[in-house]
Amino acid sequence: MLIGIDASRAFVKNRTGIEEYSYQVIRHLVDKLDGHEVVLYISTNYELNTNIRITNIEEDIKNKLNLPKNWKVKIIKWPRFWTQIGLSLEMFFHPVEVLFVPAHTVPIIHPDKTIVTVHGLEYEFCPEAYSWWEKFYMRRVIKNSCRWASKIIAVSRSTKRDLKRLYKVPEEKIEVIYEGYEKVSNIKYQISNINSKFQIPNFKFLLFIGRLEKRKNIIGIIKAFEILKEKFNVPHKLVLVGGKGYGFKNAKIKMQKSKYRKDIVLTGFVSDEEKWELLKEAEVFLFPTFYEGFGLPILEAQSVGTPVVASDNSSIPEISANYYGKLHNKAGEFYGNKYKRKGKIKSSVLLVNSHKPQEITEATWRLISDKYLREDVIERGYGNIKRFNWKKCAEEIAEILRKKI
Repeated sequence: MLIGIDASRAFVKNRTGIEEYSYQVIRHLVDKLDGHEVVLYISTNYELNTNIRITNIEEDIKNKLNLPKNWKVKIIKWPRFWTQIGLSLEMFFHPVEVLFVPAHTVPIIHPDKTIVTVHGLEYEFCPEAYSWWEKFYMRRVIKNSCRWASKIIAVSRSTKRDLKRLYKVPEEKIEVIYEGYEKVSNIKYQISNINSKFQIPNFKFLLFIGRLEKRKNIIGIIKAFEILKEKFNVPHKLVLVGGKGYGFKNAKIKMQKSKYRKDIVLTGFVSDEEKWELLKEAEVFLFPTFYEGFGLPILEAQSVGTPVVASDNSSIPEISANYYGKLHNKAGEFYGNKYKRKGKIKSSVLLVNSHKPQEITEATWRLISDKYLREDVIERGYGNIKRFNWKKCAEEIAEILRKKI
């Protein structure tokens, strides 16, 4: 069987959620498709190493992923609308039997067996956090992808529920496959480098990692930080890690006007070593966003023993729940808040209303001030992450790719 994989997002220099998903899934699929020919389609935006010439990209990827002989890398040189024109033309002139698209955009020309991953419908639930063009484009692309694909992978049951309710996608067409997380056993970055580079004395800081945009509730995080400073006089700094997104301008104005602006640190993108050291050293990881299709940073924080304050919306209660029993009702849906209220499932994070900065403040203060609660949340976090790994994710995807229509 000839399998094609859209790898256009997997090898960018600064990977965020979808890019990281693409990279990790492809990396872990390498040894799971024996007996099949596999082609990775790469765009000319390849940025894994900015010193590499375009002619050396194929060799570089092969070496970094240790690709077997049955895997090939193919560069599609197309400047704009890469998927809908460049990849479509490739499918027309050099068709494959199966196409896997890890990032929600199925090309117009595609094989009958096309599998696409949908990561969430953020723009439907937080429309004010997107430009009109982004909303129009994402809605059109994902609706078309859901119609054209033979199978849709949803990264959470919450996302599956959204696809069924909003886009009327048949339940049997959707397969829920959780993301994994990268387990880091040895953080090599020097603590002193973190201190000197980001100026965090005594390593007392709260951390957020993600795109700095309206959907991520950056203004709400800053408001909660201000209340912490005002009400509890904490010595901590607030470290915001990530690139700028839609709505960052308003968040920047809020920072500049803040009484505690000197204690707010903007790092921009950081290296993997810096990211993991920041996660490891943070007192509390803050993730009270307005909507998440999955919420990978929660697992990353839990994996290094950092307690988390996160939203009680979308997929987060599902992803952060310890598996003490069945997570789903008879219909197969997840109701995190109902279980939380009934006490049937004890979440591994402190869940808050993302629209209420006071709740974010109180939960954060509890983790700072209550040693026993902090230790309990950390321990539950370690238990929670056992449910997720990239190897399992890739195995389940490989099983779908191998199946005949």
